[in-house]
Amino acid sequence: MTWSFLQTLLNGLLQSGIYALVASGLALAVGVVGIVNFAHGEYLMIGAFLAWAASAFLGVDPLLSLPLVALAVFAIGGLTYRVSIRHVLLAPELNQMLLTFGLGILLQNLALMLLGGNTRTVSTPYQAASLNLGELSVGGPKAIAFGLAVAILAALYFVLYRTTLGRQMRAVAQNRRGAQLIGVDVDRVYLLAFGVSCGLAAIAGVLVSVLLFASPTVGLVFALKAFAIIVMAGLGNLTGVLWASVILGVSEALVQTYVPGGGGWSDAVFFLMIFGTLVWRSYREAK
Repeated sequence: MTWSFLQTLLNGLLQSGIYALVASGLALAVGVVGIVNFAHGEYLMIGAFLAWAASAFLGVDPLLSLPLVALAVFAIGGLTYRVSIRHVLLAPELNQMLLTFGLGILLQNLALMLLGGNTRTVSTPYQAASLNLGELSVGGPKAIAFGLAVAILAALYFVLYRTTLGRQMRAVAQNRRGAQLIGVDVDRVYLLAFGVSCGLAAIAGVLVSVLLFASPTVGLVFALKAFAIIVMAGLGNLTGVLWASVILGVSEALVQTYVPGGGGWSDAVFFLMIFGTLVWRSYREAK
């Protein structure tokens, strides 16, 4: 019983790495740029398909293609910002939401038109590898994905808290007008932040292509869970994203293991978490 519980906790912790990666990108867009990107999951989908294409047509391992995929989607995100996002930053929030929602529908349907609705899978030499830690077992791809997610998140936090660009991003997030007054190029910061946000989603997409598959709708469930995470953490709170991701990943693992029919119930966990968080915050504000 004890080993089963520890195995469940370990599975949930490993899953939380990808959740944190996706949610950190979304939190960056919300916190720095000030826009809720409903198309965030579609950039994950693009990353997954680019990794699959590199494997299927070029014979490149998806993980080796990760830097190029991240750069490519960073560029796509930057182009998206220049063409559309920057024009609605001062518009009402409803306009911003409708724009990104429509962008998500456009990207998803383009993928359906060009690639069809079938899932694509990749095959790697380490697909069936596993690591045994006493009575605990860790799948090779899951361990690699978690390790990469931790490394990338550590690099993101280093940039945000130890570099000039990171300080500029945090300054813009706190006070856009004040940042402008001290000479920060706010438009450039927005472009880089939105591009990095999309790049993080694409990196998660590469990992998802290895662990699961690539499909035009694969980003939807991860985007929904990312929204749940940033609501729990507080919009734009990158530090809170980490513990909220762990809570979601472990909660899902516990439900799948110990609740009868847990596989079906696990997808409802994040909705319950959102509801509970909103009720708790409403209670705190009322006091």
